[in-house]
Order: sequence, then structure tokens, then C-alpha cells
Amino acid sequence: MSSEPIKVLGRYTVLRDRLYTKSHEWIKVINDEALVGITDYAQQKLRNIVGVELPEVGRRYGKGESMAVVESIKSVEDVYAPVTLEVIEVNEVLEEEPDRINRDPYGDGWIARVKIVNRDELSDLLKPEDYARVVEEEERG
Repeated sequence: MSSEPIKVLGRYTVLRDRLYTKSHEWIKVINDEALVGITDYAQQKLRNIVGVELPEVGRRYGKGESMAVVESIKSVEDVYAPVTLEVIEVNEVLEEEPDRINRDPYGDGWIARVKIVNRDELSDLLKPEDYARVVEEEERG
């Protein structure tokens, strides 16, 4: 399988090394842990991100539960837990530099490092190709 990112409509990047939600979160699984953030599509739609309310370290969030909030000049969006998880660490730099999410949503803009509580829920998430189709459909209206 190619490790080249998928480019959707020439503008939005979807990486192949993670899973996605229809609400535009990504999760990159690393053994029993994972990183969670929002997608390139989500950050481009939000535009200038000016604030992030990070999740609580040590707290468990159920699949689909709001775990963080990302605020831009034009709106405030919840970030939902892609699976049932427990927060191990948050990206505290985002409190001072929330625009890291705009600059590098899949890298320095990660929101939380988590322990996956229910691995079975990973099978409900979207593979990169499927998420790319979701973005395409949303863009085409």
C-alpha cells in the first residue's frame, strides 16, 4: 500500500497511517496508545484557530463524547473521542499556540495522547480512502 498522502480535490490532505471519523477527527494508533487530532479538512474549514480547550488528563471519554473544543475566528467546534479512550497527555503548547493545528494538523497540532479502552471500536472508524470520499461528498454538497 502506498504511503503517499491522499489529496482530495487538490486541497485537502488525508494521511494513510491513521483512521478517521465523519466528524473530522483522526486517530493514529501506536500499540495500545494513540494520538488524536482534527483533520486537515477540519482545520481549513475553521480557518484561523485562536483557542483550544484541551481534554482533562486522566479522564475517560466515551466514543463520540466531546473531549476538546477548538475555537476559530468564525466558530467553535467540539472535538469528539473517536473511540472510548483515556487521556494520558495533552498537547499543552496548543494553549499558547493554537494555530499549530492550522500549520500542522497531523503533526505538531495533535490534541491528545490517549490509551484506547475499547480496541473493537477502531473497526467502526473510516479508512483513509473512505474518509477522502466523505470530504469529497461534503465539498460537492
